[in-house]
Amino acid sequence: MATVDGGGPPTTPAQVLAAYERVRDQLPRAVGERPLRPLPDLAPLTDAYDLFLFDAFGVLNLGERAIPDASARLQALRAAGKTVLMVSNAASVPLPRLVAKYQRLGMGFTAETLVSSREALLAHWHAHAGARMGVMAPDDGPLDDLPTPHHRLLDDPAAYDAAEGFVLLGSDHWTPHRQALLCDSLRRHPRPVWVGNPDLVAPREDAFSLEPGWWAADLQRATGVVPKAFGKPHAAIFQLALAKAGYRGDPRRVLMVGDTLHTDVLGAQAMGFDAAWVVGQGASAGLDVMAAVRRTGIWPDYVLPHI
Repeated sequence: MATVDGGGPPTTPAQVLAAYERVRDQLPRAVGERPLRPLPDLAPLTDAYDLFLFDAFGVLNLGERAIPDASARLQALRAAGKTVLMVSNAASVPLPRLVAKYQRLGMGFTAETLVSSREALLAHWHAHAGARMGVMAPDDGPLDDLPTPHHRLLDDPAAYDAAEGFVLLGSDHWTPHRQALLCDSLRRHPRPVWVGNPDLVAPREDAFSLEPGWWAADLQRATGVVPKAFGKPHAAIFQLALAKAGYRGDPRRVLMVGDTLHTDVLGAQAMGFDAAWVVGQGASAGLDVMAAVRRTGIWPDYVLPHI
């Protein structure tokens, strides 16, 4: 099994935190210590912000299950006249499918109010089209929205050597064997690697799944190739969110709400936004909040059990 700087796949929130700490050199710098305010939920912050950005997994849902009362909070913010967007590192499916999923879960997002890292990567890809890209995606994942030429990476070594670059979208069916083929090909011939989902893991109903960011960190360690990432905590996805929202106001009137210090909180604060860290479920459930903050040096503006 692939590792991240010697650490195996995490099975607890504490191990997730440790895994992100091992790749800190690949992430934006923390902005430093700031006051941390505990809150029961987001209600006291309704009037303090104009634009609310929500992570998905661990905040709105766990896998295919909606988190109780999440949709009610979104509805309350919309009723108060706030702009509400979902900003997700989910890159394995096209935007319409992601919108349909969150409509089924009762979250009320549309193509105009949902921002995915796949979108951010596609904007870059369209600007640099022409090269044949090998794509990490679920074996049954649709690729119709991707620029051509491209091909899916499965178990044929020749497909890896034929690619002029690599795009990591989704890892549901990725295996250590496929990772070895990718790394071997990159050692022989280094090429660009673009990462649609920089998350190391995602919280599911009863476990953590390994995401493209995990495999990207492993290939960087194994080959020396430095991937380019398009999701949180990196700027491209936040810039796309601001563009979709049509927001040109004070960044301090933007609040990012997420369950992961190293993606949601770190990325938002690097943009000048405030950040609320959700710790009641998801990637940070059960962590010692102050110990985690002091260890990482990532200080959210707020900490709350749920939204």
